[in-house]
Amino acid sequence: MRQTVHKIVKKHMEGVGAHLRRIMLILIAAVIPALNMKTFIRAGDLFPGGFTGLTLLIRHVAHTYFSLDLPYSPVMLVINVIPIVIGFKYVGRRFTLYTCLMVVISSVLVDIFPDLAIIDDVLLCAVFGGIIAAFCGYLCLRAGASGGGTELIAIFISEKCGRDAWNYMLVFNAVILSIAGAIFGWERALYSIFFQFSATQLLNSIYKRYQKTTLLVITNRPDDVYRTIHEITNHDATVFKGTGCYLRAERDLVYSVVAADEVQKVARKIKEVDTLAFINILHSKQILGRFFLRPND
Repeated sequence: MRQTVHKIVKKHMEGVGAHLRRIMLILIAAVIPALNMKTFIRAGDLFPGGFTGLTLLIRHVAHTYFSLDLPYSPVMLVINVIPIVIGFKYVGRRFTLYTCLMVVISSVLVDIFPDLAIIDDVLLCAVFGGIIAAFCGYLCLRAGASGGGTELIAIFISEKCGRDAWNYMLVFNAVILSIAGAIFGWERALYSIFFQFSATQLLNSIYKRYQKTTLLVITNRPDDVYRTIHEITNHDATVFKGTGCYLRAERDLVYSVVAADEVQKVARKIKEVDTLAFINILHSKQILGRFFLRPND
């Protein structure tokens, strides 16, 4: 009885610790885009992509044509209503709640932080601003959240299609920035598209949840290797019988496809189970058929 209570308490404390870590990551991720907005984006006079750029576009139109100085945070929160509803319904409730926290804090900080121009070179602002935006997006996703807006829509599409949708969002962002270019000038819009391109491509390369990896494992312990793969990823595997050409010994080939962000952990555990295992890791461009994707919480 005492051991059972101890296990329950320990599990509860681990859950609380995980939530606190997620909140800390989100707080850090909320500060970064606000600073990015007030430094590189403002110094380069850029329009970032996504709903952030849409918010700035609405504010500029209101100021230029209607002499209205709209605060950033209310506009940002209002236009995020539809993505938030989509997130609650199709992505995950807790994931979307953390996303709401991220959107609210970062929006408020944009209104609070003062302008701080570090450099005045527009190209450098576009490059480094895009890198910082990608890093912020990665932090959010690692914390089990997103920056809202097009990020949340991209995750919804990726969950439904089982593959990255970031480049589709780049097309949407290019449309928004083209509208901004038609209104405020093409040079500014083209630099902004470059900013969004660098952010999207970098995020696409470092966040691998929706990318697939093929594992080919030559082993003498196929059952243990399969059990390791299944316990970590919940994926199945297929075992092929073969013969080693050098020793003419019978060997087993375990074939499985896992998410790219899990492959290093799986490979490390397989080597612990069978130190003599030969592992070939291949990038899988396209998978047709059922593939388990761990749901967002």
